Amino acid sequence: MQMKKWKPAGVVAEGDPIDIGGPNPWTQSWQRVQEAAVELPHPAHQSQSHRLMVYTIQVAGRAVEFAAGEVSANVWAFYVPVEQVGS
Repeated sequence: MQMKKWKPAGVVAEGDPIDIGGPNPWTQSWQRVQEAAVELPHPAHQSQSHRLMVYTIQVAGRAVEFAAGEVSANVWAFYVPVEQVGS
């Protein structure tokens, strides 16, 4: 089974720019990845866990993957993958 590790990219108000390894995701078309959502801690409040969906955006012919979800009213957490583990 393949498991992905994720690292926080940040928490921003909806629409505010954030660096996920490409252009501001709010200006791109998000494509949902066909895999289960991931359960990750809130970057600023580690005791809170949130269910985030996994998406990709296209950047210069390559897919940039990230997990994102609304963690409070109009506030979004973003995570990016760091490595593949398992087999």
